[in-house]
Amino acid sequence: MPTTTTRDLARPTPAKTAGARPRRGLRASNTFNFWLFTGPFLIGLVIFVLVPIGWSVWLSFFDARFTVTPSHFVGLDNYRHMLTNRDFTGSLVTFTVFAAFIVPTTWALSLGLALLVHRLRFLRAFFRSVFFLPTACSYVAAALIWKMSLFNGVRFGLANTAIGWFGADNIAWVSDPSPPWYWLVIVTVRLWLQSGFYMILFLAALQNIPGELYEAAAIDGARPGRQTFRHITLPQLRATSAAVILLLLIAAYQAFDEFYNIVGTKATWAQTPLMVLYKTALGASQDYGSGSAGAVILTVLICVVTLFQGRFMGFGRGEEAR
Repeated sequence: MPTTTTRDLARPTPAKTAGARPRRGLRASNTFNFWLFTGPFLIGLVIFVLVPIGWSVWLSFFDARFTVTPSHFVGLDNYRHMLTNRDFTGSLVTFTVFAAFIVPTTWALSLGLALLVHRLRFLRAFFRSVFFLPTACSYVAAALIWKMSLFNGVRFGLANTAIGWFGADNIAWVSDPSPPWYWLVIVTVRLWLQSGFYMILFLAALQNIPGELYEAAAIDGARPGRQTFRHITLPQLRATSAAVILLLLIAAYQAFDEFYNIVGTKATWAQTPLMVLYKTALGASQDYGSGSAGAVILTVLICVVTLFQGRFMGFGRGEEAR
């Protein structure tokens, strides 16, 4: 058995290291810190988002004209009225076609810009900022510039000046009843406003692709360019592409500012669903019940299209499920 010597008895016992004093009070509570930072956002979300949505659904079942506190219950009559409204149903069909065109066009342009900027060896930050700057521009301001300066329809407008160099006559871009000229103005301003933001998303995804994949492909004999883009770059951008297409679809159905400021209420075939709801709820009749029913229908349509797109693109599934 071990014995205790005189030297062991004379050796001082090491003092215990003083531990950090535990924090007490509200600041030490993780729950308090969580609500301190998220509370203002949640309060704003409830007051300005959830309550209006719930009240809109409630109004959709009542006859609410010139009031937001109705008392006469009408059931599904407002939904029936909006689904038989030619302006509303026509706007849904028109913007389904519009979304089918603008979404892939913006996706391709954003991806192309991201690939070009990603391959730059100098001034990459400059071009990235230049392409992203239009995102900070107001939709109203951009629409007015497009309408009054670029496509104003007079001889000294930029578009008519450019086509005049080739001997073509002036075109009334906005006031001409021919639909293609309206769409050219609207599509170009929307591409200019949106492409930079989605380019940043693709650029971030491109920078996260491991370089070893391209090195392995080169060793296997893959040619740089089309083959590497098809078999490496594009599959690696699958999740980002699904998110971009999802955001583009929602933005297409929520279009209002550029259409209202460029086209206005003159062309019935270029009315967005939000413009029809705006005229229904805030027009001469101020039918808040039918406007709320139309908003619910539009929300359901966006959800259905979003879920279909997410299932088709595999959005939200893990890598093992692909």
